[in-house]
Amino acid sequence: MKIIKTVIFIGLFLLSGFAGATALSSYTFKDKAEEQAFRELTAKIRCLVCQNQSLADSDAELASDLRREVYALWNEQKSEDEIVDFLVSRYGNFVLYDPPFKPSTYILWFGPFFLLIMGAYILSRALKSKTEDKEAELTEEEQQRLKNLLGDNNNTQEPMK
Repeated sequence: MKIIKTVIFIGLFLLSGFAGATALSSYTFKDKAEEQAFRELTAKIRCLVCQNQSLADSDAELASDLRREVYALWNEQKSEDEIVDFLVSRYGNFVLYDPPFKPSTYILWFGPFFLLIMGAYILSRALKSKTEDKEAELTEEEQQRLKNLLGDNNNTQEPMK
């Protein structure tokens, strides 16, 4: 039974690779170079539904519609930059896997580094506070009070530190 599940899993995994290939196979191109350029363009664009797949890889209905729209723009001899600008103006920088470096996207570019630095700082402070000896020595008055509380007035041991 375990072998059958493994075979089914491997089969589905291999078939999932063909899904991205068939998504673009319905379009016609002049030559292989143009097809490759179109594939590269759709690989730069994020699927708005899946969000973790490119437009070329996604099987979502919206991705299919967006691929048709990109293909129509492609056939109108629009440049890649014009197509990307159209998509960004319509859907925002989110549609790009590699957002531009500008003030509105600084958080996307610097956020992970800032979080990493803050995490390292917090971790180092936590480790440093654990290694420091937090216990201060008791004053004579505090030692006497402790002895009184414990009822150990005749204790001959060395005072607690």
